[in-house]
Amino acid sequence: MWWSALGVTLEDVRTAVVVVEKGGLIVSANGVAQSVLGRSLEELVEQDFHDLLHRDLHGHPTPRARCQLRSVILAGGTEHGDAEWFARGDGTLVQMSWLVAPCSLGPERAAALVLLYESKGAPPDDGVHEGLTPLTELDRLALLAETTTQLTSTLDIEEALRRLAALTVPRLADWAVIDLLTERDEVRRALVAEQRDGILVEREDLQGPMPPVPEESPMPLSRALRGAASSLAGPATYQGVPDSGIAVEQGRLFNETGMHSAAIAPIRGLRDVLGALTLGRSKRPGAFTAADLPLLEDITRRAGLALDNARLYQRQRKVAETMQRHLLPQLPTVPGVDMTARYVPAPHASSVGGDWYDVFALTDTAHALAIGDVVGHDLDAAAGMAQVRNMLRAFTWSQPEAKPSAVVTQLDNAVKHIAEVPMATMILATLTRGDDELWQLCWTNAGHPPPLLVSHDGRARYLTDAHGILLGTGVIRPRPDVLTTLPPRTTLLLYTDGLVESPHSSIDHGLDRLRRHAASLAHRPLDSFCDLLLEQVRPNDNDDDVAMLALRTPPLK
Repeated sequence: MWWSALGVTLEDVRTAVVVVEKGGLIVSANGVAQSVLGRSLEELVEQDFHDLLHRDLHGHPTPRARCQLRSVILAGGTEHGDAEWFARGDGTLVQMSWLVAPCSLGPERAAALVLLYESKGAPPDDGVHEGLTPLTELDRLALLAETTTQLTSTLDIEEALRRLAALTVPRLADWAVIDLLTERDEVRRALVAEQRDGILVEREDLQGPMPPVPEESPMPLSRALRGAASSLAGPATYQGVPDSGIAVEQGRLFNETGMHSAAIAPIRGLRDVLGALTLGRSKRPGAFTAADLPLLEDITRRAGLALDNARLYQRQRKVAETMQRHLLPQLPTVPGVDMTARYVPAPHASSVGGDWYDVFALTDTAHALAIGDVVGHDLDAAAGMAQVRNMLRAFTWSQPEAKPSAVVTQLDNAVKHIAEVPMATMILATLTRGDDELWQLCWTNAGHPPPLLVSHDGRARYLTDAHGILLGTGVIRPRPDVLTTLPPRTTLLLYTDGLVESPHSSIDHGLDRLRRHAASLAHRPLDSFCDLLLEQVRPNDNDDDVAMLALRTPPLK
């Protein structure tokens, strides 16, 4: 190289020098460059200079087509630039000026020397390079559009908060802190997060319950939680005698995070103040200014609408869950028999649906078992399910000696004339203990997936007899009954089709999958048996609710 002919090496140059071939790949770098960039020679060589190092103010790679430095390298020209940002190995940014000069690495191998040196002619401290205002109007609109899209596409509050933090860190700040007001006007520090190695990391030790909002405090966070306008803050804001518990916590936040500047804005819903967003800077040198606050307020305005929607959805979901708990019964105690049930709502619908189960005593020695599925998984289906279940209880209780098929036939006739149910499937069974101390199951199946019988040694089979037509068709056909003896330590599983059906595979595939997994879990306690079946068998693409009723017979004495 030309400097070798002069007896000069890269290490003799007292400023950072990176050698880049004409295609943009790094060939070499001196020790000063390695120190400034926080990267070893091995981490630099063969990497694209632009992609690895060049960044904008917010730490994002600059677009290749708009990068003057890259264009000069590719063109083999000479040019310099002032006060641009480069990424260090630890993820922080360093502001350097640059000078590009062409050189040769050998015959027909053009390259460039990139000298990086401390910015001497940096722009004056007018806030332009320190606040959020370097965002162009197009960048600002893009950020707000992304905020709206990201936050309104989820109804999970915790996920919305994480997305809000990811949108603002590190693009606008080093820290995102979100405080929420509960419906009881209590304050919870819901999220304190920074980005490390490209991953959003939460500081759980700084999260949790907060003191109440003081009514008269002039401190920035207290004012924001009362709905006042956004404001700026720094460590000095909280260095005096604290006027409230919130001020104490804010002082601790600044100390723990190292924030030297913060911007705080209220998060307002349609009717109430929902909380506050604090953006803080600890690594980047520039402080927030008043010019940054309008963008922050635009972001929190969108966040407030999204959180309002999520809270409304969660209220409705809570009502639905309460309704479901009242609709689905508590299981009675059947002496000698272990019994449990599960209900999982449809993932993309209300928390209620048409799937149900029931167990109730008929006599001192007999119990009725039922599981069913009314078409749909919404509030209408839940209402229809309640009608069917209540009528079934009444018919079964009034005829304790009747065969299950007779009760289901009566129920089918009633459904057509009384209940607002289009169609439904179900299994009705009676469980009794015989003179030989073995448990017997007499059942009929109205178009429902067959019961699964699993022995303790891992043999599993479906009870495919007693299959009849579903409810609500208007077709009259005889319904069969089948009596089966349940061996000791046998598990009987009744379930709805949401456990085995998938839009992308056949029902036979789902039934085979259930049988194999149930056989492998035969030795598990009944609760674990059911939980693992839900985890391992339920299809990921299933959009239906699931009900399960399982019982296990005791060993022989």
